[in-house]
Amino acid sequence: MTEQTLRRSVGRGDRTGTAVFTGIGAVAPNGLGVEEWWRATLAKRSGIGLVTRFDATGYPARLAGEVPGFDPADRLPSRLLPQTDHMTRLALVAAEHALTDAGADPAELPEYAAGVVTAASAGGFEFGQRELQALWSKGGQYVSAYQSFAWFYAVNTGQISIRHGLRGPSGVLVTEQAGGLDAVAQARRQLRRGTRLMLTGGVDGTLCPWGWTAHLASGRLSTARTPERAYLPFDADAAGHVVGEGGAVLVLEAEDAAQARGATVYGRLAGYAATFDPAPGRPGEPGLRRSAELALQEAKLDPGSVDVVFADAAAVPALDHAEARAITGLFGPHGVAVTAPKTMTGRLSAGGAALDLAAALLSIRDGVVPPTAHTTAALPEYGLDLVTEARPTAVRSCLVLARGQGGFNAAAVVTSAT
Repeated sequence: MTEQTLRRSVGRGDRTGTAVFTGIGAVAPNGLGVEEWWRATLAKRSGIGLVTRFDATGYPARLAGEVPGFDPADRLPSRLLPQTDHMTRLALVAAEHALTDAGADPAELPEYAAGVVTAASAGGFEFGQRELQALWSKGGQYVSAYQSFAWFYAVNTGQISIRHGLRGPSGVLVTEQAGGLDAVAQARRQLRRGTRLMLTGGVDGTLCPWGWTAHLASGRLSTARTPERAYLPFDADAAGHVVGEGGAVLVLEAEDAAQARGATVYGRLAGYAATFDPAPGRPGEPGLRRSAELALQEAKLDPGSVDVVFADAAAVPALDHAEARAITGLFGPHGVAVTAPKTMTGRLSAGGAALDLAAALLSIRDGVVPPTAHTTAALPEYGLDLVTEARPTAVRSCLVLARGQGGFNAAAVVTSAT
């Protein structure tokens, strides 16, 4: 397809071909920047520790994954700082890194040829808390919780769009931990409608007292006192997860457009599906296995072609059992390598699945399956081949699983570009 034809196709919906990943930007508790995070992940270095962003001594849970060494004044224009909160600043940095990594300049594209679709869950808690504090102070102005969340979603995506001149399609999806996959799928839909380049993924976090209280109310937060024993998916001592902040922003392009500009491709988005669990108290199987089956079906892959599964890894016994049943039902006992590098970052809400996608792409690039930390071996009854040390091996296809509270399930298949 010629450059002239590409320009005419914007917005017409006549784009053909596969969506490919050409850029990655990562901000994670065990590394700021893609290569720093990836080295730490392969070395099994955890970023989980005591909460420092607020005083957590009065709470039953005191551990979290916080992005280290992040000074927004060193990384963003000063004019942006009064307009943004911590998570938006992290997202802006990740977006800039992703575009730089992709070698893409939106200014060189047609006016409406690039857009942004990201995921969020409850990052607005931090802004909402700030407004509540202002209410209590002299001259404070009240802003409702709804307004604070809407503000966060709009700013997190809007600031990325404004900063990089992305005037094409934009949006935010809210499906908690599944959001990172759902946002990438929505970005792919925009590519199929004629957009050439999309920034997508998710960066999230709720490390403030208001957000912390909401996490505690879920009943899924670990109250362990040591990082090594706090987040243990598929382990006999699994008793909840650790919350983290961060995630990944990815550049997704139509394959023909990426080829036209000579971009380096990490991998292809070969398949995706989303399902819902039955409503509480109603019969039926959880939808995770079905989403994996549908994603593989779209990718035209049989289970034996998958090299590794990036697990959702809830670390809640009932949820671990359900996920293990879904994996073994599809692949057989010990039928595929399973890993959960999020054990080194904590669960990042909408940023978690996006970071897993980044890990899957780097696994393909480097020929290595990243490890699961802290869990030394999965319970035998789960029947999982859990990777607990970095495992060098050829990786050509990865299945990424994610579940969000409220019954959301998502699965994505990424494959080698060659």
